[in-house]
Amino acid sequence: MGDPRQGLGRYGEKMAATELSRRGYVIRDRNWRCPEGEMDIIAEHDGWLVFVEVRTRRGRRLGSPEESITHAKRTTLIRVAERYLTEMDWPETDWRIDVVAVELTRAGKLARFEVYENAVLG
Repeated sequence: MGDPRQGLGRYGEKMAATELSRRGYVIRDRNWRCPEGEMDIIAEHDGWLVFVEVRTRRGRRLGSPEESITHAKRTTLIRVAERYLTEMDWPETDWRIDVVAVELTRAGKLARFEVYENAVLG
């Protein structure tokens, strides 16, 4: 059997991609990997290229999803975004890193879904 945290993370990412699409984000890539790390979702929204980190939690025992974004994680997200822009030879464009917080009840029902635009600043 796989790691339950990975399953929870995949579930949150799928939920986030669906909801972001509903909100007008055009999903370009998911789980993009490079030597610096991984980006959960890459999308376009209102003229921006948007890199999205999805954090999913079941309950608050370990804190909120937002609280799990450490300084090291922010640094990694910025490096991954910069690598993507370089490798994909993306034209000069405005870009940002959003954070999606998904909170589930202990029973697995959606309790909260928040999108924080431009949540990670370089």
